[in-house]
Amino acid sequence: MTDPIADLLTRIRNALAVGHAEVRVPYSKLKHTIAQLLRLNGYLGEVTLGPDPTLAARQAMTIQLKYRQPGQPAIMKLRRISRPGRRVYVTSRELPRVLNNLGIAVISTSQGVMTNRDARQRRLGGELICEVY
Repeated sequence: MTDPIADLLTRIRNALAVGHAEVRVPYSKLKHTIAQLLRLNGYLGEVTLGPDPTLAARQAMTIQLKYRQPGQPAIMKLRRISRPGRRVYVTSRELPRVLNNLGIAVISTSQGVMTNRDARQRRLGGELICEVY
């Protein structure tokens, strides 16, 4: 797999499209941090770690998906910005305002992964991972 973050976002997007209650994805620290950011901002439910039933040696994350009403997901759009073939870096002045600050952008900075609001507050730039609204 060349882009595990895109795989995480696609699994969430596909599970929301068909109305699943949860989705299971392979664990990595970066994917766990992104999922926790989405949970803290109200886009996802609980994120739990456990063994992967298909591979005994690996861990997996189980992500509870959130819906506003039955059939209406909390995430309207989930878009990968920086990819392995085209990295996108922004300065603190260039941080995007997603949907007029109704959505969030996930930024990987020198002080960790955070939302665009936190990065703007701390005056940090970094790699623009994804946008969510």
